[in-house]
Amino acid sequence: MTSNLERPPLQADERTAILGWLELQRKILRWKCEGLSDEDAHRSVLPDSPAMTMAGLVSHMRWTEHTWLEVLFLGGDPKLNPALAKSGEGADWDTGGRPLAELLAEYEAQCARSDEIVAAASLDDVGRNSDFYSGGANLRWMLIHLVEETGRHAGHADIVRELLDGTKGYY
Repeated sequence: MTSNLERPPLQADERTAILGWLELQRKILRWKCEGLSDEDAHRSVLPDSPAMTMAGLVSHMRWTEHTWLEVLFLGGDPKLNPALAKSGEGADWDTGGRPLAELLAEYEAQCARSDEIVAAASLDDVGRNSDFYSGGANLRWMLIHLVEETGRHAGHADIVRELLDGTKGYY
């Protein structure tokens, strides 16, 4: 497994660096899904963590982007998000058996929506959702958290993929 992934420029301004690292981690997650069958994408490789599938990771990350930028930053309705609705812990990992391509398309669309939100705001703008403690963070903090969260789960995807079919690779 090889890729053409590149890190952001070494001499980037703050916004370019943060968004560059976020996009790199997003690409790594998508890259780890390349060539997977739907069966493998939904196969759990950790007996005590049945939701930890490649499809589950993609679903979770879609809803993570939604949580931070549409709900916490813009003040959108948390009931539209299974991670925040009263539907049970881990609901954002539940794929309903939907095909990986569909989940990836939803993730792509959510990332594009996130990028639109970020492009229209200052890094110093503060979230609008006062119902959640983290809604009081500024956009800079939220984006840095998204880099951390996406990177963490891209690492999980690396391990899941290796356990599924032995495929390895970082760059």
